[in-house]
Amino acid sequence: MSELLSEINSAAFWLGLIQIIGINIVLSGDNAVVIALAARRLPEAQRNRAILVGSAGAIVLRVVLTLFAAVLLDLPFVKTVGGLLLLWIAVKLLVPEDEGDGDGDEGASDFWQAVRIVLIADFVMSLDNVIGVAAAAGGSILLLVLGLAISIPLIIFSSTLIMKWMERLPIIITAGGALLGWVAGGTIITDPLYADVLTAMPWLKIAFGIAGVALVLGLGRWLAARAQSNVLEEIHPEHTR
Repeated sequence: MSELLSEINSAAFWLGLIQIIGINIVLSGDNAVVIALAARRLPEAQRNRAILVGSAGAIVLRVVLTLFAAVLLDLPFVKTVGGLLLLWIAVKLLVPEDEGDGDGDEGASDFWQAVRIVLIADFVMSLDNVIGVAAAAGGSILLLVLGLAISIPLIIFSSTLIMKWMERLPIIITAGGALLGWVAGGTIITDPLYADVLTAMPWLKIAFGIAGVALVLGLGRWLAARAQSNVLEEIHPEHTR
């Protein structure tokens, strides 16, 4: 107990805490975007709960990732698989889904699907970010957990604000998908598997980011158009003959 009080009373503790909060302010943007994208399809009554659960889960996941960051980032294929998962999530979030009939079971299924999407996406986007947080914590588990826990209200507020903007300006949904595509492309090329190639051609990180954006927007638009065509065919089958 005395060691804990001594740590809290030290200037290094508070400096590290401020640094961690600052890092999370900078890094919370993409997390807030994916949470808002995933929660926007839920019934209004479930949105706030999905944001709360998704944000809390994202913070806990980031704490766990920070503890194992050094090992994870040295493993080949981890970032490649993560980047591909994020590309899939980005495309999925851009494609409109059919409206449900509003029964309780379907709502619960959609709720947990949104939370699952948030956790998977946050895992991928946190692979690089946790290094900075771990460095600021300086090996203090208390500092790490406390600093990240304080970030929960920040992510919740940002997600809620972005979701409101999405309702007024649908272009923000497209911009959010593009952001996830950019992050996914950059994640794939920074896999240790391609370290030598990236060292020789550092511009590949930008190129892969642009390719990720193009893939997400192009595939998302094509799938959305196909889904819209299927809906029209169901409503007016005589027009498709």
